[in-house]
Amino acid sequence: MHHKIVVFHTEQCSPKKCTTRRLAKQKEIKMVTHLNQIPRGALVLDPFSPKAVSPEDHELVVEKGIVGLDCSWKLIDKSSAMFKGTKTHRSLPFLVAANSTNYGKPGILSTAEAVAATLYIVGLKDNAIQIMSHFKWGPHFLELNHELLEAYSRARSSREVVNIQNEFIGG
Repeated sequence: MHHKIVVFHTEQCSPKKCTTRRLAKQKEIKMVTHLNQIPRGALVLDPFSPKAVSPEDHELVVEKGIVGLDCSWKLIDKSSAMFKGTKTHRSLPFLVAANSTNYGKPGILSTAEAVAATLYIVGLKDNAIQIMSHFKWGPHFLELNHELLEAYSRARSSREVVNIQNEFIGG
């Protein structure tokens, strides 16, 4: 594991389709099942965060790592401990899923795709490629979103990432 990637897992998905389990087996990530196992200060992928992940988060990811949440967002309690300090929470900008369950759907990314996209956007592209190499559809995720990922990874700030996303969706 090159970067500290921790995924909080609530066992709400079908194990066969679970991308987190496969990455844990490959030692790419660490899977945890208790909120108190989540490293403090890491970048937390949170779809409710108004702040998008951007290259500005490079240091944060390198130093503290990434926390992904593998759970059903419909069931998550927004008042849980995870949402107490949301300073390092980030949402992902517009991207299209390539996983077999939600192929072609905007925004419904598997945990593996979300983690890879984060790595790519903050400038750790090799790590993103490495993570995606464990899935048949993985490299395709990066191809499918190549233009967007490249644009996001060149942005100077979270706001710029959001502007790029809005131009893309609006355009």
